[in-house]
Amino acid sequence: MNFVDAVKSGLNNYINFEGRAARSEYWLWFLFYMIVYIGALAIDYALGLGFVGLLISVALLAPSLSVATRRLHDINKSGWWQLICLIPIVGIIVLIVFYVKKGDAGANRFGQPVI
Repeated sequence: MNFVDAVKSGLNNYINFEGRAARSEYWLWFLFYMIVYIGALAIDYALGLGFVGLLISVALLAPSLSVATRRLHDINKSGWWQLICLIPIVGIIVLIVFYVKKGDAGANRFGQPVI
């Protein structure tokens, strides 16, 4: 999956918490999010505003949760595993390990693998 396809998939499936997302889809979505968010923070800083970054975060919250849930489905984990990030440091490390892990090669309880 290329960058444009990953962004389109993230935005088109913003409330789709079913199915699977490949590593490339998740990490390219993460890159898109970071680029947009840093741009929003730059606008906030340059114009003396304080809400553009917040608006971007809120607007991209549902698609980000959706892509992350589908990524966890790719390794046969429930999307509820995202809540482990509430445990300081350890939770975030565990999530990063899950996100970089190779997805199941065959079908799992969440469907067929994404090609």
